[in-house]
Amino acid sequence: MHWNPVAKVNLVALRHNFGVARRYAPSAKCIAVIKSQAYGHGLLEVAKALQADADAFAVARLSEGVQLRKAGVTIPVLLLEGVNDRNELRCAAQAHLQIVVHQARQLALLLENESPVPLSCWLKLDTGMHRLGIPAAQSHACITQLASCAWVDEIRLITHLANADDVDDPATDRQLYQMQEICDHYAFERSIANSAGVLAWSQSHVDWIRPGLMLYGASPMLGHCAADYDLQPVMTLQARLIVVRPVRRGDPVGYGGVWRAPKDGVLGVVGIGYGDGYPRHIQFGAQVLLKGRRAPIVGRVSMDMLTIDLSDVPAEVGDTVTLWGEGLPIGEVAVWANTIPYTLMCQVTARVERHYHG
Repeated sequence: MHWNPVAKVNLVALRHNFGVARRYAPSAKCIAVIKSQAYGHGLLEVAKALQADADAFAVARLSEGVQLRKAGVTIPVLLLEGVNDRNELRCAAQAHLQIVVHQARQLALLLENESPVPLSCWLKLDTGMHRLGIPAAQSHACITQLASCAWVDEIRLITHLANADDVDDPATDRQLYQMQEICDHYAFERSIANSAGVLAWSQSHVDWIRPGLMLYGASPMLGHCAADYDLQPVMTLQARLIVVRPVRRGDPVGYGGVWRAPKDGVLGVVGIGYGDGYPRHIQFGAQVLLKGRRAPIVGRVSMDMLTIDLSDVPAEVGDTVTLWGEGLPIGEVAVWANTIPYTLMCQVTARVERHYHG
């Protein structure tokens, strides 16, 4: 029996979710966002599963792009944060990586340093996110400068939606309008839609879409679950029950004794904790799945263990406990943890083994 925590990664579900993105934007090319170890699912494994279908991959940093190239990935790879100095520029060019240019310093880097090979560049425009991007007032001058660079052979325009998860927020309409105002002057291809844009803002689909979270089976939309969009969970986080023991009414459980048994019952200790990435600050009332039934977490989550109330769920040592995934949507767990699904996926630590199937 395997006793360590396991993150089971369903590559069939991953490809299904990619197909959902295609169905929402059938005319657009698709950049699969696989940064941060593919949101904790495994960079190379996810790339291998999607490279036959995706038109390109997007990662955040140069090291991720180089890792993909060394693994034999040949489709276009876009660096969303671009490059930061001359050495990174040279390395990105030699690896045939496409780069985002989102600030004047990066533009100057391109103009002042010759690239060993032609570069494909995406000029990022700040239409309202105010994180990265060229301000609208400077966009035309920057586009002119970029177009004058001898080793830039391809230019595209890109922006990022800040509030697309809320269909009632007018900020997205303002961003779309500003992007259109700029792009009307050029024939360059554009990319606007993140996962929320793909699912809820058809005006954002344009030439390229960039699905991220939705690929991994979670909903980016406020008030909607993954099933509302036919998205399937890709990661199922599981651990074994390592102890089953009785508890008496009034007994304190765990560090600080913050939970006391309301009646005589049975507790189970599960071999997973915050050292594996399960959130320590999970709220009382959070649940796990065991033999198709829900069981509540009691007491504080420890580094390597957490405790559940088995009073209403017959169980024995060695039983499999699901922390999120098939049968227990990660969106629910995110609410109990007062966070978002992205955080839960990305914080699963390296000591949790990834098992891939499909």
